[in-house]
Amino acid sequence: MRSHHGNKEFWLAALRAEGPAFRTAVAAADPGTSVPSCPEWTVAELTGHLVRLYTWVGGHVGRGVLTPPEELAPTGPRTATPAGFDQAYAALLTRFDVLDPEMPAWNAAPQAKKVAYWQRRLAHDTSVHRWDAQMAATGISEPLEAKLAADVVSEVLDTLLPAGRGRRTADRHGMVALSATDLEHTWHIRLRESGGVALLDTDTILDDDDLHERVLAAGTASDLALALWGRIGFDLLTVTGEQRLLECLRVG
Repeated sequence: MRSHHGNKEFWLAALRAEGPAFRTAVAAADPGTSVPSCPEWTVAELTGHLVRLYTWVGGHVGRGVLTPPEELAPTGPRTATPAGFDQAYAALLTRFDVLDPEMPAWNAAPQAKKVAYWQRRLAHDTSVHRWDAQMAATGISEPLEAKLAADVVSEVLDTLLPAGRGRRTADRHGMVALSATDLEHTWHIRLRESGGVALLDTDTILDDDDLHERVLAAGTASDLALALWGRIGFDLLTVTGEQRLLECLRVG
């Protein structure tokens, strides 16, 4: 299976595109507007989320150690302004620009403990929240860029689900295939009876595999990523098989 992982240049290019697009959207919206795709947040709270995340990551990612930071999660004011976003975003980019992606850096996921983890994570989080901000501002959001969206899908499968972010239920197990129609790429995922998730490194599925259920979901890479993050429904994809398996892959 061909990898859709990026590299430092790819992720920072995504941040440089998605950050200003996010800023434009939140500046155009009333700060108190509810975010339709994150109804627990207003626009000001969505902005505050990214400001806290940028500040927290920027504060610990360059330590060069694998020990956790004193603060294990972002802290700070719940809301932020576009100007506050500008400051946190610029500081984060400055930090990421000078850091070697191979430099040791703590994270709590089952992934390599390197700066690259955070460059990838924040590029993805910014892209999804840019979609949220545009939805709040105008009711219409631009799709995620296809290759970035494919990496968002890969991160859900290789990092977030193994870290326990999914919505597994004990009675759901089998094989899931996610097909990005615009990239001609398919991910194969085995949901094990034990509750584990395996991202397979082959496009071959044996006919005699002892599978409880199967499902294939096809759509653009952006739609697949947004569905996994709970921004759109799986019913907007072309689904063949047991759709309830797809709910096990949602992380948002």
